[in-house]
Amino acid sequence: MKYQKLGKTDLKASVVSFGTWGVGGGSVWQDTSVDTAELENLLDAAADLGINYIDTAPVYGTGRSETLLGLALKNGRRDKFLLQTKCSLNWRNEGGNLHYERDGFTVRNDTSAKAVRRDVEDSLKRMQTDRIDVIVVHYVCHDWPAAETMGALQDLIKEGKLRAVGLSNSRPADLGEYEKHGTVALVQEQYSLLAPRHGSEYFPAAQAHDAVFQVYGALEEGFLTAPDYVDRAFPKGDIRARLPWTKEPQKSAIHKLFEAMQPLTEKYGCSCSNLVQAWTLKQFPNINLLTGFRHVQTMENSCHSLDIKLTDEDAKLLSEAAGPAQVQELDK
Repeated sequence: MKYQKLGKTDLKASVVSFGTWGVGGGSVWQDTSVDTAELENLLDAAADLGINYIDTAPVYGTGRSETLLGLALKNGRRDKFLLQTKCSLNWRNEGGNLHYERDGFTVRNDTSAKAVRRDVEDSLKRMQTDRIDVIVVHYVCHDWPAAETMGALQDLIKEGKLRAVGLSNSRPADLGEYEKHGTVALVQEQYSLLAPRHGSEYFPAAQAHDAVFQVYGALEEGFLTAPDYVDRAFPKGDIRARLPWTKEPQKSAIHKLFEAMQPLTEKYGCSCSNLVQAWTLKQFPNINLLTGFRHVQTMENSCHSLDIKLTDEDAKLLSEAAGPAQVQELDK
C-alpha cells in the first residue's frame, strides 16, 4: 500500500480508500445485502491490505451505512482506520434546500452552523465513536457563507470531535473561499475516464491549496470493470440505471473502449479495472482513489492498480479510445 498526507494536516491515509455508499443499500443500490459480519470481514481484509481510510455519509442508506460501520468498527477496529463522513445533507425536516425525496425520506441540504453541528453529533452517535477524522461538506451550498460553515467545523475541531475538513460536489472557487477560514485537507469530486472534465478543471486549484483530490466514480459504478457489465439491466431508481452508458450511442462506444483495453490488459498483466484506476492515478500527483467495496476480491484487485505504471503513450491511447463514450455531466 502507498500512503499520502491529507493536505496540510498530519493525517496519513492509504491512497486506496474504502467507500461505503453501496453498503447503505436502499433503492439506489438494490442488489446490496451487506450485514455487520460481512462488513467486519471487509474491514479486516482492508486492514490486512494496508487500507486505513474509510468514507461514508449520513445519507448512504439514510443512516444505514454509518450504523453498520458503528457496529463493525467495534472490537479494536476503530483505531485501525481514519474515519471520514459528511455533513450538510439531512432528513430532519428542520430547514435547508430540498435535495431529493427517496425511500420515504425528504433529504435537504443545509450548511448552516446549526445544521452541520447537528450532523456531526448525529454521525458520532450512529457510528458509536467519539471522533470523526475527516468531515466533508457533502454538497457545498452558497445560501450560507463559507465563514459560517467553516466556523462551526473549526469549533468542532477544537472540541476534539473532528480532525480535518474536506469539500465535495464543489467548484474550484469554493476551495479558495473555504480556505480563507481554515484548512481544507481534500476535495472529493466525481472524476473518471468517461467523465473527466470536472476533475481536470479542479486540479490546478487542488494543487495551489495543497489539497488531496479524492476521486469518486473512477469505475463509473462498475461500467468500467468489464464488457458484460455494460449489458446488465438495472431496476428503475438504481443509480446505475440513470447512467448514460446503458443507452446508445455510449453503450456501443464503451464496448469499443474495452476492445482497445484488451491488448493493454495483456501487456500489463492486469484487469480492465486496474487499467482504468492506473490511468486515474496518473492524471494528478496527489489523487486518492475512493472505491466502493462489497467483496474482498475487488478490494484486492483495486490495490493491484498501485503497482501498474502506464506509459504516457498508453495513457493517451486510453484517453482517445474513451473519447466517443465521454459525457460532460452526470446525474448521480
